[in-house]
Amino acid sequence: MSELEELRKKRLAQLRAQQSQLLQQEYQQELQRQEVEQQIKHIINNIMTPEARERLANIRLARPDFARQVEILLIQMAQSGRLPKKIDDLLFKQILSKISEGKRETQIKRI
Repeated sequence: MSELEELRKKRLAQLRAQQSQLLQQEYQQELQRQEVEQQIKHIINNIMTPEARERLANIRLARPDFARQVEILLIQMAQSGRLPKKIDDLLFKQILSKISEGKRETQIKRI
């Protein structure tokens, strides 16, 4: 019985160690995710006017994945020097329309 109890204790200790490692990895990943979010927010604040950021926030509410793609595109454009100035609401609308040009729109017709 003592060998069995000893094996159980060792196994329990191993499981606790694994769980601790997994929790620590998840914590590190969450910290990295938060850091990336802060960097994106900082860059967006620097390259967009408040009105354009408000429009982006509205898009984020309706379509979070699309908003993330737009943020990444804007950051890439800013880093490559393709943005001459801060993006105002009018320029942001133009950028959004160019992004949306290639997409088909679904229309529902009522009979």
